[in-house]
Amino acid sequence: MMSEVVAVLRRGRPRSQRVTWTAPWGQRFAAVDGSAGFQVVLRGTCWLLRDGEEPVRLQAGDVLFLPSGAEHALADRIDAELAEACEPGRVAGNGAVEVPASPDHGLPGEQTVTLCGAYELDLRFIHPLLAQLPPVVILRAPFDRGEPLRDAVELLAMELDRPGLGTDHLIAALLDVLFIHILRACHDERVLPGRAHSWVAAIRDTGLRSALDAFHSDPGHPWTVAELAQHAAMSRTAFARRFHELIGNPPMAYVTWWRMNLATALLTDTDQPMRAIAQRVGYSSEYAFAHAFRRERGISPGAARRTGSRGNLPHSAVRSRNGVTA
Repeated sequence: MMSEVVAVLRRGRPRSQRVTWTAPWGQRFAAVDGSAGFQVVLRGTCWLLRDGEEPVRLQAGDVLFLPSGAEHALADRIDAELAEACEPGRVAGNGAVEVPASPDHGLPGEQTVTLCGAYELDLRFIHPLLAQLPPVVILRAPFDRGEPLRDAVELLAMELDRPGLGTDHLIAALLDVLFIHILRACHDERVLPGRAHSWVAAIRDTGLRSALDAFHSDPGHPWTVAELAQHAAMSRTAFARRFHELIGNPPMAYVTWWRMNLATALLTDTDQPMRAIAQRVGYSSEYAFAHAFRRERGISPGAARRTGSRGNLPHSAVRSRNGVTA
């Protein structure tokens, strides 16, 4: 399910850099609206600094994840002088860079190596898997060798350090893998506590996760509550009740909401024929699709395609017409 969510949420090509910092150093990172950023400490240590918050020491192997691109700073010490804010990941291409120590501070000190990057997201239909996370998540080391998150970090760092043929495409693929494993870790029981009426609890529910995986893998299938309940190995009534309790909306309301998200992405980002889009999101005819789209988004599919608009949803996370909180 997470791979399908990431594919629809992501806008443009994700970018990343391997940065070697030489002490003394300190760097502000500006808030980036419409992005999810990350910082991974590959070698050495540093401090996470945020206005109004206690400093947090990060060590090699720690992953800092910022689901909404929150402003932050990294530095070699708590009282470091911070350089002018930059936007993490908003650089030309991918690669490895070195930031020398300030010449005003004598001989350079220890080095810290970080892996930073950012995903551009379309927050007009942000998924609760991301929206329900806190603004800053720290995934602590050590990750055991063979841990997927650690493996993804190491592969990405090596490719940035030693680029070759096809590096840009490979980095984009590795960033997708890294992003998915970060999301998995964020929603793991050892990272975030479960809550009633939340996606954190829903994806830990084996039955609901099986039903959601089935739907996301084939959104064009003519799904019914009864069929989703079969994937969850539950009765129709028990499934509908459990789904509503944990996710906050009826199953078919979520199905419609996600289909419209997928449809809007296809309309604005591809030139696929309307009939093909309608079939891909579960409608037997263009007319049925257009009617559903106008009801949910307030404009016709043709108008959305011509203007590049995703409908009458505000830019921030919203509650859609069918009641699903985005």
